Amino acid sequence: MDYDPSVEKKAIDDTKAGVKGLVDSGIVEIPRIFVRPPHELAEELTMSKSTLQVPVVDLCGIEVEDGRKKIVDEIREACEKWGFFQLINHGVPSSVLEGMIDGTRKFHEQDVEVKKVYYSSDPTRGVRYESNIQLLTTKGRTATWKDTLYVNELVSEPEEIPEVCRTTLVEYKNHVIKLGDILLGLLSEALGLKPDYLKAAECEKGVLLACHYYPACPQPQLTLGTGRHTDPVFLTILLQDQIGGLQVMCDNQWANVTPIEHGLVVNIGDLLQILSNDKFVSAIHRVVAKKVGPRISAACFFTGGSTPPKMFGPIKELLSDENPPLYKEFLVADYTAKYFSKPLDTLDLFRL
Repeated sequence: MDYDPSVEKKAIDDTKAGVKGLVDSGIVEIPRIFVRPPHELAEELTMSKSTLQVPVVDLCGIEVEDGRKKIVDEIREACEKWGFFQLINHGVPSSVLEGMIDGTRKFHEQDVEVKKVYYSSDPTRGVRYESNIQLLTTKGRTATWKDTLYVNELVSEPEEIPEVCRTTLVEYKNHVIKLGDILLGLLSEALGLKPDYLKAAECEKGVLLACHYYPACPQPQLTLGTGRHTDPVFLTILLQDQIGGLQVMCDNQWANVTPIEHGLVVNIGDLLQILSNDKFVSAIHRVVAKKVGPRISAACFFTGGSTPPKMFGPIKELLSDENPPLYKEFLVADYTAKYFSKPLDTLDLFRL
């Protein structure tokens, strides 16, 4: 009853070595702050696992009218049922994808003295490295088994990015931003709108890159790499290595998002669910911890951080007497603030 998780958190923070530092120290039991509550662990034993597979969308043929229509139809179906799909033939060179995985690994596996200058929990920093963002907030008291390097739109000069991953990160980000534009066009069409609709609405503004490193875990059954959540953004494009661990909730079961070599994972965020008036779903997902590792991934979030701030809400062209608005209008900053205090109920807080 006298357990104070802040003591363990401070001890980890003070090393600035993150979860990787714990593993490097040779621990065989994970610290208590990483152990999930008993009710969660019990629920895990009774919850059935789905054998369903997230849809795969092939962008080959996008330039041909019939090919594009097929792609739009597949994306619409995936976004309505899953909120997730995997993407192949997306145009990002395999060398760029491999370079991004390698660059992320190199950053996290540097000497602690080199990388700790970036260690911070201050979200206003353009470049920061941290561990356990959700610990000791009202979002949850259980730490997660990963370290992350964040690079956001506040970075004006490439020199601000750590040298060990600078070239690969900039190249990857440029490719993914272009892919984001293509996807927003396809998503617009999937909603029955003109191809430039979501881009004109500034859904592509504000890009945050999160480079995750999930070390091998000595007791993976007790913790998670990333806890269950939805993304408080418009759209997420994720690159993952071949280790696996990403799961999405579908029909109240966890389905594995099995890695596809040189593929990318795309998921709908809360903000696009609101704009679509619940036509598209922002699905709950998580990453399980594993005995093997490190698992490496890079998530590119399209956050909608427009300047000056603008109001968003259900798209007027999608509304009618039979389909009235389900959400009130909002500022992205207000949604994000609510999300970090109560993430899994945030959509409900904005329902009419």
